[in-house]
Amino acid sequence: MACRSGCCCGSGPINEDNARFLLLALFIIVYLLCGAAVFSALEQPKEREAKERWAQRFEHFSQKYNLSKKDLSNFLRNYEEANVAGIRVDTIRPRWDFTGAFYFVGTVVSTIGFGMTTPATIGGKVFLMFYGLLGCAATILFFNLFLERVITVIAVVLKSCHERRHNKAVLPQNGQREANRAGGAGGNGGGKGEDLAGWKPSVYCVMLILGAAAILVSCCASLMYSAAEGWGYLDSLYFCFVAFSTIGFGDMVSSQRVVYEGHATAAYRLGNFFFILTGVCCIYSLFNVISIVIKQVLNWLLRRLEAPCRCCFPRRGHHPHRHPRRNVVAPGHLRARRDPSIETDGINESETDTGRRMSGEMISMRDFLVANKVNLAIMQKQLSEMAIGHPRQSSSSSRQNGFSGGVGALGIMNNRLAETSVDR
Repeated sequence: MACRSGCCCGSGPINEDNARFLLLALFIIVYLLCGAAVFSALEQPKEREAKERWAQRFEHFSQKYNLSKKDLSNFLRNYEEANVAGIRVDTIRPRWDFTGAFYFVGTVVSTIGFGMTTPATIGGKVFLMFYGLLGCAATILFFNLFLERVITVIAVVLKSCHERRHNKAVLPQNGQREANRAGGAGGNGGGKGEDLAGWKPSVYCVMLILGAAAILVSCCASLMYSAAEGWGYLDSLYFCFVAFSTIGFGDMVSSQRVVYEGHATAAYRLGNFFFILTGVCCIYSLFNVISIVIKQVLNWLLRRLEAPCRCCFPRRGHHPHRHPRRNVVAPGHLRARRDPSIETDGINESETDTGRRMSGEMISMRDFLVANKVNLAIMQKQLSEMAIGHPRQSSSSSRQNGFSGGVGALGIMNNRLAETSVDR
């Protein structure tokens, strides 16, 4: 009781998930404030200079051609409206022919949204709402499946490197290995199998490999954009990050000219499509892995905070005041643990099945949060299984219900949906 009264928060123990959420929210707020300060210091002087220069040019032009400022302002407003419709001073490709429309829908479903092309009709805006809903969902699924296959390749490469290092390490021990063979033929093979069984690829290695792949794709794409668009190399790198991360400011947009002199226009447009698709997939995969690393840092900070104030962050598993939660339909009871595994250890502990099954709820928010805890462990296990070449076999019921496979968060949700479908 003394610990609770002297607690820094004064409100009793805090759930670990809530503590992590609050810590992440605080980090994002501080990160935004720091970013705003840096960009304001860098960009505000340039903005002031541009405003002063424009005011001087506006005054000089109105006096030179004897135009009233009101008439000139109205003309500029008309040009801004035309600019929104895609009219530019320099000749550019049509916005709404088939190729231009294809470029537009690509920016929609990829969530890049450069903003240089937008629907102007009511029908176009309404259709975009429904088209983007399905298209963005399908593209996110594609990115998740891409991540799964990329991680499979990375796991195989890491396994090969690990086997090579392991073989080099055992070469000086040939004499002892011969003695082991004399004692039993299966001894050495079992040792190697045990070594591989206990090995797991590092998520940090996966992050570094994905980061290197993203940098390589960005550098190659920047060379192409510098040559074709006439941008500086740093400007091209800036465009690659903005486009590949789906930020899509729209201040720089590739493949907008009608014809590219000295370059094969069709080949350039194809290369632009390839680099944007590959870059978005690589950056999306990298963001997923970095988010896991960020969560590990948050867990480390929580452990550090647990030392001075253990009543705020109770140890996992020690919840003296926790009451079994109830569903809105009927009282729940904890399910007997079935087929315990790394995916379901944390999930099953928090389930109350009867009420949720009857209420029609596929997965509760608490289950989702608890499943999110073991995200890193699941990815490490899947990396290990893919590297060794023995992926986890989904149950027949999972295959019948259509839920199986997946990496990271997608794998957690698929497994949870499969179990829920079976229980129904």
